[in-house]
Amino acid sequence: MRPTPALSWLFVGWTLIALVAVWWPAAGPLWWGYGGLLAVVVLGDVLVLWRTPVPEVERTLPGTLSQGEWCAVGLVVRSTARRRLRLLVHDLHPATFEVAGLPASLLLSPLGEARLDYRLRPVTRGDVVFAGVDLALYSPLGLWRRRQRLVLPERVRVVPALAALRRGVALAAQDARLGAGVHPHQRRGSDGDFHQLRDYRAGDLLRQIDWKASARARRPISREYRESRDQQLVFLLDCGRHMRHLGDGAGHLDAALAALLLVAGLAVRQGDAVGLMSYGGTSRWCPPRQGQPALRRLLDDCYDLQPTLEAADPLLAAATLQQRLRRRALVVLITCGRDEDQEGLEQAARLLGRDHLLLLADLRERSLEDALNQPVRDLSDALRFHALRDWRERRRVRCARLRRRGVQVLDLLPAQLPSALADRYLAIKRAGML
Repeated sequence: MRPTPALSWLFVGWTLIALVAVWWPAAGPLWWGYGGLLAVVVLGDVLVLWRTPVPEVERTLPGTLSQGEWCAVGLVVRSTARRRLRLLVHDLHPATFEVAGLPASLLLSPLGEARLDYRLRPVTRGDVVFAGVDLALYSPLGLWRRRQRLVLPERVRVVPALAALRRGVALAAQDARLGAGVHPHQRRGSDGDFHQLRDYRAGDLLRQIDWKASARARRPISREYRESRDQQLVFLLDCGRHMRHLGDGAGHLDAALAALLLVAGLAVRQGDAVGLMSYGGTSRWCPPRQGQPALRRLLDDCYDLQPTLEAADPLLAAATLQQRLRRRALVVLITCGRDEDQEGLEQAARLLGRDHLLLLADLRERSLEDALNQPVRDLSDALRFHALRDWRERRRVRCARLRRRGVQVLDLLPAQLPSALADRYLAIKRAGML
């Protein structure tokens, strides 16, 4: 039980009467009367509050939340008291979440109920727990406040932004206008799955002509192909300390997972098998599978991945993946490379390039890019500028060396990764490089 400001002001008034009684003795009886009445009122008010039953609370919460997206949460408060209740409600959500609409004041009629809706936005991924609900009950006269914590545990999971997954499904369905900036197309070459027969068009290859169909139709008929299906796409995801960098309001690993889900949605819709292997302190293996169940399994395996403090070893990860993959696959390695990782990345590319097609997505830090564009005013700024120029030149040379080894390289910022990775995947499919 805690007194409210209203009770404090009543005691302030009693104290003022006492000060007046010191100089004017006739006010003494008033002070005694005021004090007796105040004691009766205060004790009666606190007794009623102490005997008031605690309301019941029920929470309505989705089992899966999407990182960075607002969602609605409902609280139903039921009163078992036979008097009107005034209370303050606060849901014990995870501390990292952004919340709108809490704490909230409610007024419950006798034996009545009220519904409270508020919104929250998860910032971090993984499993989170809503511990309970805090209630602050007020006495009938508002002189006392009683705080009660209801244990109402509920575990939910926060997955990467589902908007990326929905966008990938839309891309694969070939919507008219795609937010990610990529458009799948039919192939006109001769490699891949047969799609249909059509009239000959200028530019068709000679071996693309179906001579039997042309003889029957008495005009040139060509075969049209689409991208080959039933291929394998495996993500090799770095979860080491270099992926802990934060930029543009999200971490490198968050951007990597968003891109991963986008391209996985494209691959599943095109009939490819999708898998995942993580390394760098967190080792997980999700074998390549086809169909929508594979996409859900991939989401279950990666939604709670967090960057660790360990140094990632790309060569060891490549050797492990080489042993697990029996078929040729497109291996997408997502990392944030530094100078000390150059030798390991080149050895990993040499190892995986023997049997697979490697696509390296090397992320840059936004803070370094911004620092490179800052004006140079003094010697310290000049030294910083030239150090960053040397860093960028070393990255360019490293990427050029990997491209000469046949590696597909993307050197970009995390925010650019989803659309760029989807574009490159579809370009590889169109070119029949697998």
